Order: sequence, then C-alpha cells, then structure tokens
Amino acid sequence: MSQQDKIIIRGARENNLKEVSLEIPKHQITVFTGVSGSGKSSLVMDTIAAKSRRELNDTFPTFVQQYLPKYGRPHVDSIENLPIAIVIDQRKPAQNSRSTVGTYTDIAALLRLLFSRVGKPFVGYAESFSFNHPEGSCPRCNGLGEIRELDIHKLVDFDKSLNDEDTIHYIAFGKGGWRWIRYARSGLFDLDKKIKDYTPEELDLFLNSPQIRLKNPPAGWPKTAKYEGLIPRMYRSIINSEEGLLHATVLNPMLRMGTCPDCHGTRLNPEKLRCKIDGRNIAEVCAMSITRLNEWVRSISDPLAEDLKAAIGARLTALEEIGLGYLSLDRAVGTLSGGEAQRCKIAKYINSSLADVLYILDEPSVGLHNHDIQLMKHSVQRLRDAGNTVILVEHHPEMIRLADHIVDMGPGPGIDGGHIVFEGTYEELLHSGTATGQSLSSGPTLQSLPVRVGSGCISLKHAKLHNLKDVSIDLPTGVLCVICGVAGSGKSSLMECVRRESDSMIYISQKNIGVSLRSTPATYMDVAGDIRKLFARKFKKKETDFAFNGKGACPVCGGKGVVVSEMAFMDNIETTCEACGGLRYNKEVLEYRVNGKNIAEVFDLSVRLASDFFHGTQIEEKLRPLKQVGLGYLHLNQALSTLSGGELQRMKIASYLSTKSETFIIDEPTDGLHMKDVQRLIALFRDMVAQGNTIYVIEHNLDVIRAADHVVELGPGAGEQGGRILYSGAPEGLKNCPDSITARYL
Repeated sequence: MSQQDKIIIRGARENNLKEVSLEIPKHQITVFTGVSGSGKSSLVMDTIAAKSRRELNDTFPTFVQQYLPKYGRPHVDSIENLPIAIVIDQRKPAQNSRSTVGTYTDIAALLRLLFSRVGKPFVGYAESFSFNHPEGSCPRCNGLGEIRELDIHKLVDFDKSLNDEDTIHYIAFGKGGWRWIRYARSGLFDLDKKIKDYTPEELDLFLNSPQIRLKNPPAGWPKTAKYEGLIPRMYRSIINSEEGLLHATVLNPMLRMGTCPDCHGTRLNPEKLRCKIDGRNIAEVCAMSITRLNEWVRSISDPLAEDLKAAIGARLTALEEIGLGYLSLDRAVGTLSGGEAQRCKIAKYINSSLADVLYILDEPSVGLHNHDIQLMKHSVQRLRDAGNTVILVEHHPEMIRLADHIVDMGPGPGIDGGHIVFEGTYEELLHSGTATGQSLSSGPTLQSLPVRVGSGCISLKHAKLHNLKDVSIDLPTGVLCVICGVAGSGKSSLMECVRRESDSMIYISQKNIGVSLRSTPATYMDVAGDIRKLFARKFKKKETDFAFNGKGACPVCGGKGVVVSEMAFMDNIETTCEACGGLRYNKEVLEYRVNGKNIAEVFDLSVRLASDFFHGTQIEEKLRPLKQVGLGYLHLNQALSTLSGGELQRMKIASYLSTKSETFIIDEPTDGLHMKDVQRLIALFRDMVAQGNTIYVIEHNLDVIRAADHVVELGPGAGEQGGRILYSGAPEGLKNCPDSITARYL
C-alpha cells in the first residue's frame, strides 16, 4: 500500500492523547475501540474530523465562513492525505415541526414531482404539493397539521385591571413590562377598570383589534408604533414564532392543542388532496410505512413515472435495508431516536455519487438490537464499497468484527489512556491481551447469577400507546428487569405507560443533565463548595475568595482562563490567558496551598486522585459514586458539556446510588460503554436491587439481558409489526421461546 493510500497522523495531543502517531488505510473500514474515556473521540472527532472540516471551511470566502460551524484547531503536528470528512453522529437534526422523515431524506420532494407529473386531476406543479408552501398548506393550521388555540381565560385574569399585578400571565405583560406598556400607554383603556367591566367595544379592541395606527396617541406613545389586540399579537409574535418554542413550558398550559379539524393532520389544503395516483393522495402515501410505500411505488404503471420510480425506490430501499422500513415519511424528525436519526443520515449517503469521502460514524450500533446490527453492517460495507474510507468509533463486538483494520485505544480511561495499545485485524485483536481483546475472546455465557423473585408487581392493563397492541402484563418489582426487542418494537412506549401508573418513578434517560458551561463533576456532586470551604477555613478567608466566579477570578480574563479576540468575519481567536496561564484564578489565590496543592491544582485532579487526596473526608464520600459507575477518570473541573450522553447518564445514576426502595426506569445505559465497563454497570444495578430498589432497563446488550432477574421481549418487528409481548420470564427461558428474536443471539 502506497503512502497516498493512507491517512498519516503525527503527534496528536488533543485532550488525553499522548503524542499519538498512526496510519489509517484508505478505502477500508477502520474501527476505533477501547475502554470509555480512552481517547477514541479525541483522536477521531476532535483531531481527524475537526482538521478536515476546518480546512474545508477555509476554502470558502471569509464572509461565508462566519455562517459556517466553527471547529477548534486540533493539537496535532500534521495530518497527510486527509479526505473531506462527513461525520454521521447521534445528534438529531434541529427540532423543527416542519421537518419530517420525507423532507429530511429528500424523498418528499420526489413524491411531489411524481404527483405533479402523473396525479389526476392536475392541481399544480411540484412545489404546490408542499405543506411548507403557501399554495399547498392548509390555511387553518399553516401546514403544521395541528392547531394551537389560545384559551384567553388562562392568559387573562378578567377580575383584575391593567394596573393590577399579573393580569396577563405571560412574559413582559406584567405591570411595567415592555409588552404591558403598549396597552397601558395607548390611552384606549381605563387602567383601574376590571377587564370584565369593559364594554363590548372596549373588550373587542383590547382582545381582537388588528394592527392600527392611533389617531391621537398620548405623549408617551412611540411615534412609529402600531396598536394590536392581545389575541392577534399572541399568535403573531409568540404562538407562531420561535419564542413559542423557547417558552413552551409557560405558553403550552394556555393553549388547546389537537389535530387540525380542516386538514385532519395531513397539513395540506383540500384542493391538493383531490389529486390522486391509483386512488391515493400524497398525504395517504406519506402516511404509509416505508416498506409498503416502496411496494406501492413499484406498482405505478404510468410510463411518465419510470425515472422517478427508480429514484424514489433507491432511497426507500436504502432506508429499508438499514432497518427503518417501519417509519413513515410524515413522521416528525423530532420524534426519532438518536439511532434512528443517524441511520436516516447513513441511508441518505448510500446513494450519493460522491466517492473518496471519509465517513466517520459515531457508535452506529447504539439503540440497535443484534438483528438490526446485521442490517447496519451491510449499509456500512456499501459506503466502503462505493470507494470511500469509513471510520467507526464502536464497542459492539459485531461491528468490531466488521473492520478491515482495528485501532484499540487505552490502556485505561482519562489520564491512563491516550495511547494506541493495538493495531491490526480482528483475529490478531483476539490474541492481543488488551482489555478489548480479552473481552472479545472470553465469549458470552448465560450468567450463573442467582435469579431474584419479585416481591410484588406493577399491573398494566390494555396499553395502546403508539404501536402497542392492547398489551396487558404484570411486571415484577424488587428485581432487575430488562425490556428488550428490536428497534421500534414498543419498548419505550411500554415503559412510558408504566411511568404513567406512578408519579414516584425515577426516569433516567440519555438526555443531557441541565448543563451550563460552568457545570462540572465537582459542582454536580456538590463538592466544589466543600473544597472552597476547606481552603477558606485553613487560611481564614471568605469562600468567594477561592471562586473563579467570584473574588478569586483572574482580573485579566475574568475567570474564563482564555482571552477571546473578535476578528469580524473570521474565526474569533481564543488564546490562553497569560496572566493566570489558563488557571482562571488570580495570583494571590494560587499562593495558598493545602497538602502542597493550590485550588487550581486540586480542581484539576481526576475523581480517583481527588478521592485519594481527600481520603477520609466528606469529599471522598461524595465522589465515591462516580468511581462506582466507572467515571473515576473525569477531572473535577471538566465541563459537563464535553461528556457523552452515556457518561452524563452514568453521572445521573451515580447521584442515586444511596437511594433505597425506589423504582427506576433506565433507558439504554450501556450506550457508549466498553464491554469491561458494562460488567461494572451490571454489578452496580444488582447492588441497587439488593438495597430494595426495582430497576427496569430498556436495553439491547446481551450481557445485561443475561444478568437480569426477569426479561420482557416485545416484537416481533418494528412499528406496526411490533407492539406485542413475545416473552415475559426468567432469561433462561428466553432461549426456549420460539417467537423470540433475541434468543438466537443469546
């Protein structure tokens, strides 16, 4: 293999990487694996992907660059022969009520063209079939398919006057607020008169008036301002705008929501729905599952549709082959899981004409049953076979086995990682002696752990949420219970029904903790204050003297550790603060030391080293749960915004470890975990059950299923083909269940 056929990386130092140099073969599948926190993402995402995307952005004019995503300059000596990188990660596309699977995959545009070309009767050109176009959208709901109608009595207290406090219950409408001023200073109303005492004319003016110019406005009224009634103003500037999404928790209780009665949720106006192909309109077609839609497209006989049938069929087949045949094109993108969104992206690129591209996939096995992983493997191979280079960051044994080349990172997490401990083939990895090699070579066995019998049960009767088929089941309590089944089989729907049975359940999802830029493991586990108090007591100072958000801040950078220079259209230049060296504190604070370390050095310790440093104290006690969930490698001052979804989820679990007699629902906790870390998590769950807790885990991981006391499998398929209970009982009995999809992989 010539040097041009390799991506050559020299001296990568990003995050915990220790001067890493390696060569990645092009036009092959390379898998990066290793324990959680070993440096995989630092090398693949923060170095290789960041370098490629940054250099691509540099090819655009500086004016355009200000609108492109910003990527930090990776700490690496050089990267040679680097292709353009496309990162396919778990992030969902931006939440937008107008974005559906059809619009996201571009299939909707082709279907609109198909209906404009062969649909009868002809009612307009392609764009007029779009619910995002004025000609096509339902006039009542503006193409959203649902109405959000304001309940004026929940917004306005009619027993109060405009001079009373909190008469209009929304932001800035309170007395003195900038929105309140437009009514109070209009000169149209008696401010001390109760709203219920307004004349019909006054009430209509207050609530329903369109925008009007005031004929004789009072002195305090802005010259260019127009008066507008409360209801049209709420719809125009709040309910139908981005603000409505931003303040949904305040706004939604004031709204009546439901399917639009005019278009019945189809989003289109009646004229466009008259146009049909073989008896179906475009809304009915988009509501079909992708599998059924593919069959329907093939059945169209009109010769004008031939080229479009091929284009639509290729895209639908790609979605089917990756295991998304159960989705419909009218499904809102915001309702997809991270794994479903990622697979939509992969399917989008499978039919791409681009070649010699570097595709980087971030844990594509997340959220997938072993049955679905076989489909994913085929799609990844298709990307490679089209002449591309594919890099996976992965833990799943089946995805690792797929690799042409494997890079194993380690040997440990955090400061103990950042080295390449193995490079080679799958067979060579099995005999390498690394943590990954040992886990793969030991092979799976059904656990010989004692199976607990439930102490009671939660009875669920006639559950019909989403795709559930009138499900009734008794779920045992006081056990570790795993809910499994193929992706889309109804696992989350079942547990959502269980959650509705009780308000006291603790639900731990993959969604982020409410993280801010200043959130760290130290603040989350409530030890930051204890550390500052320790310094303050020893040196007879105030606690705020040791806070970089307070008096202890470096005067030059204000406690940020960096100085940002704005460069107009170009990237801002971020440099380490020379005054504090990036430590955030002023010089006086850094002179105070406890056991030889100043406050900045203490907060820079890993959880494990900090536990040793504060041995025998309350701080060690508070940090112990993080070590138990395998997060001992995190630094006390590490921003939570840098953690993966799996790491954040384990941090949430850590905060509940001392809890007793509670019921937990935990959503796919092994996401992003190395096989070695999964065993630690299993031990943790069993300890929590031993303390009297009940744990329901939605999970695909076979080791977790083997370790369960009780297993419930849903299926047999996804979407409409799912929603039934295939098995409920001890894991040992699963292998004798003829309907089980999971049994064949155990």
